[in-house]
Amino acid sequence: MGANTLDILIVDDHPLFREGLKTIVSRDENFAVCAEAGTGQEGVALARDHRPDIVLVDISMPDKSGIQMIRELKDELPQTRFVIISMHSEADYIVEAFRAGATGYIIKESAAGQLIKGLNTVAGGNLFLDSALSQEVVFKLLQTKSGSEDGNDDPYSTLTPREQEVMRMLAEGLTAKGVAEELFISPKTVENHRTNLMKKLGLKSSVELVRYAARLGLIDIETWAI
Repeated sequence: MGANTLDILIVDDHPLFREGLKTIVSRDENFAVCAEAGTGQEGVALARDHRPDIVLVDISMPDKSGIQMIRELKDELPQTRFVIISMHSEADYIVEAFRAGATGYIIKESAAGQLIKGLNTVAGGNLFLDSALSQEVVFKLLQTKSGSEDGNDDPYSTLTPREQEVMRMLAEGLTAKGVAEELFISPKTVENHRTNLMKKLGLKSSVELVRYAARLGLIDIETWAI
């Protein structure tokens, strides 16, 4: 590795896909994979240990979404750039990723042709959007920027870290008791968090909560028949 080689951390729960990404990265002398992870939590730990130049991360993972990872790490690792590489091409996913702090978004099926271009683009300090994505994404990003200036930020950002954690677990199908056991808090405390977050988000039912979480990329919508 040369002195100017940039370190890449790959976070994806599919081993074969990680191998494919590593093969593509290895073809360019400007980049080297410093570590890889199969879960969001492991990815967070490795990012803190290695402080890579770029994190390549999937959105949908079993324990923690790529968007959650970015929110958790972006202030802690200000020099690290985050690139989402995902099967999801819907505008809502992409807009939310950039709002969370991503600097690039690549569709998995485009990885062979777009990955190195994307890495070079974000390494140069610019944003990268997969050329396979529709103009709808650009329009939504512009609308989001305009809306933010008018003070219309997504209410998800108003949730506390604990409320966000409870929301994800509830959306994944855990009961209040199950969430309480996972977080070592009382079921009543979970219900209080649920009441508060539902009010902040303007949601009325568990189904609305699941749909909202899926739209943000916090859970995989394909696991739900709604």
